[in-house]
Amino acid sequence: MGVGLSCRLVPDGLWELAAPSLPVFKSRPQGGGTAPVDERAAFASVVYVLTGGCAWQHLPGEFGVSPATEHRRCTAWTKVGVWRRLHRPVLDELGAKGESD
Repeated sequence: MGVGLSCRLVPDGLWELAAPSLPVFKSRPQGGGTAPVDERAAFASVVYVLTGGCAWQHLPGEFGVSPATEHRRCTAWTKVGVWRRLHRPVLDELGAKGESD
């Protein structure tokens, strides 16, 4: 994956806030199910779509995650409230740095 793009979209501080909130996706023993992917890459690609207005099928290949997987992750994260849980900590962090506007 493009490390530069991932780090710009999801800097270490944001990843430290987000990672504990993300549900664990596991492959099923009988096969199928969710393919193992780099969680930070998955999160960065969802951020890319949500902030840039890109369609899922137009995600750059450098993320290394399929558009279908990304869409499923975003949907699952929305259902469990990841975005709601991240909102306040991100605002608090930005406010502490004087960057909340």
